[in-house]
Amino acid sequence: MLLFCPTCANSLRIEEGSNSLRYFCSSCPYIYNITEKFSRRLYTKPKARAEAWANVDSTEETCPKCSNSRAFFMQIQTRSADEPMTTFYKCCNPKCNHRWRE
Repeated sequence: MLLFCPTCANSLRIEEGSNSLRYFCSSCPYIYNITEKFSRRLYTKPKARAEAWANVDSTEETCPKCSNSRAFFMQIQTRSADEPMTTFYKCCNPKCNHRWRE
């Protein structure tokens, strides 16, 4: 959680003292002692796999499992921006549905 100083609007930092924690501002003398423990957990729901493949195109790519000549594909940037995109394939044969990447 990111909190801001009420006097100068800079971000507050956390400092650990003897048996206590406190927020402090690095640019002004503002200090706020933390008296209660707090925690917050945020659980995100991953995107369903069916939704990811809902509106994709197909291309001529041979499935390595069943040798079908068509496959659905999508490209996603999985690494840094200077690396090429990763192409994910899914076999068009409904009995196979094999997935692979290139």
